Amino acid sequence: MADLFLGIDIGTGGVRACAIDARAEIQGTAAASLPPPRQQGDAIDQEPELWWQAMVTAIGKLGQAVDLGRVTRILVDGTSGTLLLIDAEGRPRSPGLMYNDARSVAEAARIAKIVPAESGAHGRSSALAKLLHLLDQAEATDLRHAVHQADWIAGRLAAQHGISDENNALKLGYDPVTRRWPAWLDHVGVPRALLPKVLVPGTSLATIDPAVARSLGLPPSAEIAAGTTDGVASFLATGADQPGDAVTSLGTTLVLKQLATQPIFAADQGVYSHRLGERWLAGGASNTGGAALLAHFTADEMDRLTPQLTPAEPTGLDYYPLPKPGERFPIADPYLAARITPRPAEPVRFFQGLLEGIAAVEALAYQRLALLGAHPLRRVISIGGGAKNAPWTDIRRRTLGVPVTTAEQTEASYGAALLALHGSPP
Repeated sequence: MADLFLGIDIGTGGVRACAIDARAEIQGTAAASLPPPRQQGDAIDQEPELWWQAMVTAIGKLGQAVDLGRVTRILVDGTSGTLLLIDAEGRPRSPGLMYNDARSVAEAARIAKIVPAESGAHGRSSALAKLLHLLDQAEATDLRHAVHQADWIAGRLAAQHGISDENNALKLGYDPVTRRWPAWLDHVGVPRALLPKVLVPGTSLATIDPAVARSLGLPPSAEIAAGTTDGVASFLATGADQPGDAVTSLGTTLVLKQLATQPIFAADQGVYSHRLGERWLAGGASNTGGAALLAHFTADEMDRLTPQLTPAEPTGLDYYPLPKPGERFPIADPYLAARITPRPAEPVRFFQGLLEGIAAVEALAYQRLALLGAHPLRRVISIGGGAKNAPWTDIRRRTLGVPVTTAEQTEASYGAALLALHGSPP
């Protein structure tokens, strides 16, 4: 029987499982929902056991579609920056502080005074800020490891804890260039013993724990691989695999990621790089995007106007659409105002001008990445709600000057399965 490779995505709203064969073809998928995290102001957390139980449910459903006994390798991705403390046996000793938990204001200020600007550990939602907060609040005396969401699930599958990967560890302060925990962590006050061992995503971590294998219907020979973040897994799912390949997410905001041959960091613009083996995934995010469009049109109005767009006839309007003042990338200006004048009387022309403006911001962003050292743009794969707008794709293709396509696969669970199959990033 042919081998299967299992990707597990621990997302915000649920857990998804995807099994693929050696040809990277999907053999089965399944999902299980998660309750919303607890939220009180900036504090957003969840009990880790909920992640595990949802994963168990998803794998159980997957077992109705595929023979789980054929699973050879398993890889888990999770939300970037979600962190918890565990004891030596892997039992949670804190809630999981979610990727968007922003309570660690004082800790982030402490980090800002010490940590190099190019580190991914900055910001009050960083895993490092969360770790400092948890240590300040900790009452347990048996703390052994600080681990991320994906780390904890993989550790429980393998019964080996305190192991992470180069992608998840980035926001905890790991240096992906030198591939080690930097010396400045000592000055921040992080106990070295708590920091996880870091592996290359996709490399073998351990064989599955026999008891866990029996309970889930998986073979005792199945390997658990070091995981990744949901963002990286989603990028891999698109099939982007060559330097210069890029993925643009057309959602509420405009998020770009490009495969590069060298690390790219521009802290003042929020540009940083995940390590993918010997390559790098450089990314940045603009405040333009769907939110800027919704400031002027409803979703129904945009659906009605889209068939009337004329991509071959540019409006000539020079817009920089923003939902409110302030921009991160490709222009770093917290006070930058939207440029949306003059406004034509025809709604369709105004709508097309806004779409052209977002495409121009996208082009400028990729030009900025090139100036920072990225490989020349080769092609762009689109994901997100805006990717379904065919005329906008035509506009972007003309503006970017490279092939622009819509991704056939975007699920992080599929990207995680690909990484399990190949054993290392592309």
